[in-house]
Amino acid sequence: MKNMFFTLLVLATFNSLLAQKKDSAVIRQISNHILTNHTCYEDLRYLCKHIGHRLSGSPQAEQAVAWGKKVLEDAGCDKVFLQEVMVPHWVRGKEEAYVLTPQGKKIPMVISSLGNAVGTGERGLHATLIKVDHVDELKRLTRKDVEGKIVFFNYRFDQTNINTFNSYGPCVYYRWGAPSEAAKLGAAGVVIRSVSSAFDDKPHTGSMRYDKKYPAIPAVSIGNTEADKLEAMFKEKKSPEFYMKTTCEMLADVKSYNVVGEFTGSSMPKEIIVFGGHLDSWDIGEGAHDDGAGVVQAIEVMRTFKQLGIRPKRTIRAVLFMNEENGLRGGVRYAELAEQHAENHILAIESDAGGGTPFGFSMSMDPIKRKKIQSWAEIFRPYNIYNFEEEGGGADISPLKNKFKTPVMELLPDSQRYFDMHHSANDVFENVHRRELCLGAVAMAAMVYMVSEYGL
Repeated sequence: MKNMFFTLLVLATFNSLLAQKKDSAVIRQISNHILTNHTCYEDLRYLCKHIGHRLSGSPQAEQAVAWGKKVLEDAGCDKVFLQEVMVPHWVRGKEEAYVLTPQGKKIPMVISSLGNAVGTGERGLHATLIKVDHVDELKRLTRKDVEGKIVFFNYRFDQTNINTFNSYGPCVYYRWGAPSEAAKLGAAGVVIRSVSSAFDDKPHTGSMRYDKKYPAIPAVSIGNTEADKLEAMFKEKKSPEFYMKTTCEMLADVKSYNVVGEFTGSSMPKEIIVFGGHLDSWDIGEGAHDDGAGVVQAIEVMRTFKQLGIRPKRTIRAVLFMNEENGLRGGVRYAELAEQHAENHILAIESDAGGGTPFGFSMSMDPIKRKKIQSWAEIFRPYNIYNFEEEGGGADISPLKNKFKTPVMELLPDSQRYFDMHHSANDVFENVHRRELCLGAVAMAAMVYMVSEYGL
């Protein structure tokens, strides 16, 4: 009996080593193919330079849907289909601003309306600025202190965090919720210091939400260098006047689509691995890092599997989600359709943290599944993919997690430059490095391959 047990143990170890050798060879083939062909980089060039920014409801978003469908078809997917989704249609319009000094000098400022914000109208808004460094300061003020004024939220991006996403989180409140906090006290408008690590005058936009209990007021961002100028005026005990004119508005919802490409699993087709990024972007810059990078990496996974003749055991599905930026309706719609069709998603992976050098995956799943993925660490280590410890997962796949408890993952790229570009005019194709982008596609393809082979 002992001899039989020992023999079985030896056979199991031998088979495991053979499998590991085979998997390592396949992933090396994947890596070599992507790094030498770098087709995803050329996809990104086309998306950014020929289509450009792709805000939900815009003509460019419509063009991007048609482009995504064609590229996935050309990649050789078993099937490519569109999922209809109604999306918000916010338009930016014109923007103008200046600071009026006590001496009567007008200092022009570059502003960016926050996404989903209301405009000032053609006459604009002219009022005294009041500076608030932290929302707790605002809560100590009275209506008399704030009414009729423009609140300048001067909360700074924490430059001391090595993982810059740890700095982004606390700042987002000032973009997302602070305008309604100011409106509660009668503010006429809001200016925020950009949610950004950059030292420039290019403001960063991003989605905001009005609390319906209070008036909707205009809200804009300014770049860090211009925020410094405003801060300096307050240090001189001056109360500058601020003028801003914005004509942004929310129009009626528009029909759009998620774009889906699929390879049917060879032996377990009802088990689905979904991965992707969001096709929409903000209307300044080109949406290169956010999230053109995730879109072209997902396409590259499909193209690579086809070109290398890798037939996944489980169904793999690339999704180019629509409307992550100012509504998340594509992600919600995908989960609704998955429920209607009783689909079994065993894993969802998102790439929505930029096209920088990848170093791991964040995860939200039960410990047994996490440990299974961590057991593959040696296969990923040659590609400098080593971090499988972080909690996380992407926005577009969060409805799957919330509705079905689907295990979720997100690619973890280096974040040092990301918030210099995020949601701003800096987010252009030229600021994406070809090799770094391709390495992200390698990591995504390797993870999809391993889960398609061994499940979770």
